[in-house]
Amino acid sequence: MLSKIKSTISQNLINIPGFRTKRKIVVIESDDWGSIRMPSMEVYNKFFNKGFDIVNSDYNRLDTLENNDDMSMLLEVLSAHSDSKGNAAVMTANVVVGNPDFERIRQSNFAEYSVESVTETLKTYPGRDKVLDLWREGYEKRLFHPQFHGREHVNVVRWMDALRKRTPEIMFTFDNNTTFSGDGDYNFMEVLDYNTPDDLLLMKESLKHGLEMFEELFGFRSKSFIPPCYTWDSNVEETLNNNGVKYMQGLFVQSVPTGTFENYTHKYHFMGSRNKLGQRYLMRNCFFEPALTKISDPVGECLRRIDIAFKWNKPATIGSHRINFMGALDSNNRADNLKLLDNLLKGIIKKWPDVEFMTSDQLGDLMSD
Repeated sequence: MLSKIKSTISQNLINIPGFRTKRKIVVIESDDWGSIRMPSMEVYNKFFNKGFDIVNSDYNRLDTLENNDDMSMLLEVLSAHSDSKGNAAVMTANVVVGNPDFERIRQSNFAEYSVESVTETLKTYPGRDKVLDLWREGYEKRLFHPQFHGREHVNVVRWMDALRKRTPEIMFTFDNNTTFSGDGDYNFMEVLDYNTPDDLLLMKESLKHGLEMFEELFGFRSKSFIPPCYTWDSNVEETLNNNGVKYMQGLFVQSVPTGTFENYTHKYHFMGSRNKLGQRYLMRNCFFEPALTKISDPVGECLRRIDIAFKWNKPATIGSHRINFMGALDSNNRADNLKLLDNLLKGIIKKWPDVEFMTSDQLGDLMSD
């Protein structure tokens, strides 16, 4: 009971400072689109038989590169719901535009990292031949709005260091085209965490390259960026700003690297606050993560948090990762959670008939205007 009271107080407190509006705005932000994870059930079974503890690893058990069915079924649910202005529900889809090029990394004898475009990755996975077209269809219909999540979703420095040690575990996972460490749930996902500040140079180059790849892929620059694992050093914000990023998606808390993995200092942001470059921070104050949180009523909990945001005259920004809607490894995961998403959207429209669905960059533009 005490923990629930503390949680409710915290959820109210983070909504007090910052940008306010009486408009009932809902933004859905979803991370990890385009990134690899577990390639197939065949690979999953190899890891299981090898003795890796992946049964308790949600990202290795459920998450994989989205396929044609994942995309078409998600777009169908989003298109079935419209806001007070006749706009369909829209998902800000935070995309990584590349993945490790395993063959070229091997050819370099693990001396050099290489990246391939997500367009190439999709060609090597069965059932993904229509994903790019569905991304673009979703964008044109204002259902699936791509924004930048990184060049790839792997910490290049740490992963390459691990590969150069060539332990049997890391080589086995590499040979199966994954960035899985072989240990628990760890997949080297904290892209902008560093061992020393010198690593920042490589990370800034990666961000610049990734934003260029994003523009080449979609035909426009991404106005917003969500740092993977909510972890970044503020020094990268200038690089992002110079390459068109005006809005930083994230949480109330920014995890700042110290050079030691999972040992961070923290900065705090509120809705619409700005840094010295004028970039605004967009804050997630609601969550819909049924594949990750395992709470009994994810729809009711999300609606409760939306209600708190609206009572403080705040936009409701919902965090919801791609893993919730993936079905290639477990079709029930996709079916169950799409039904919950459908119920969530119905509940939002019923409770707040004057709701407006927006993308992250639209919300940032509204704050700036």
